[in-house]
Amino acid sequence: MELQELYGLMDRFAASGLTALEWERGEEKISLRREGTTSLTMAAPAPVPVSSVPEEQEEGEVVTAPLVGVFYAAPAPEEPPYVTAGAQVKKGDTLCLIEAMKMMSEVPAPADCVVEEVLARDGEAVGVGAPLFRVRRL
Repeated sequence: MELQELYGLMDRFAASGLTALEWERGEEKISLRREGTTSLTMAAPAPVPVSSVPEEQEEGEVVTAPLVGVFYAAPAPEEPPYVTAGAQVKKGDTLCLIEAMKMMSEVPAPADCVVEEVLARDGEAVGVGAPLFRVRRL
């Protein structure tokens, strides 16, 4: 492996958020590890897609996942959830967290609304566009 290729691999590893990488080609073997990252990083909230629910389903709008990750209803396991069914929230209030590559992203309320239903389960993996909440605008 040329030195330039190695530097490129190291740069990609550093930017990836991975904690370990092992690469092998023929006789060449490279092992990269990241140690001691314990701080919680909060990403800036991404715009949350909001879609209308088809008429044959319940009324309201569905707040969907803006990225792939793990859905967390509360800021920590021992704390109460950000919102529950029936909660009234203001635009921008945090509805939940999605963890992706050890980064926590807040999912904000798209408008002043009432949370009609929580559609995702705490700790479950969600994909982009997965339904998280059904809300009714005020």
